[in-house]
Amino acid sequence: MEELIVLVNDNNEEIGTAPKLAAHNADTPLHRAFSVYIFNKKGEFLLTQRALSKKVFPGVWTNSCCGHPGPGEKTEDAIKRRLKFELELEPKDLKIVLPHFRYRAEMDGIVENEICPVYIATVTKNPKPNPQEVERYEWIAWEEFLSRLKKNSKKYSKWCREQVEELSLVKELIR
Repeated sequence: MEELIVLVNDNNEEIGTAPKLAAHNADTPLHRAFSVYIFNKKGEFLLTQRALSKKVFPGVWTNSCCGHPGPGEKTEDAIKRRLKFELELEPKDLKIVLPHFRYRAEMDGIVENEICPVYIATVTKNPKPNPQEVERYEWIAWEEFLSRLKKNSKKYSKWCREQVEELSLVKELIR
């Protein structure tokens, strides 16, 4: 069964659905998504590299997990579903930190156009990446991640760069 995304207007009101892969093209309609930043008990951030085989932004380093809630699915449930599928992880203390984040990004003729609330969570074990989703991962101190991002921002997804800029305003939530 093909995964559907929820299409929305500028007010985040649902206006329909579309097949996920077909909808991501040079003229991707605005749709709902989410991003989550995962931390372990040591306070390290889970940085991931998107699988090289992905249609959208292959091989790009980014936040721990991104995805789309399906029709009628709560965002928190979608996060749990995607974390299980992509990384075999179960989030604890799931908390929204940027409820109104929105962005548009383009790579190789494919556009992302999303209303994408940002969450943080903790996990108690190491990931087991699904190779169709995640190429590599790394646990990293948040400050080291910020330093790397500043030195070589093009290596990281546009949404991650923009989210981190806004997350700096809620830094105390990340620690």
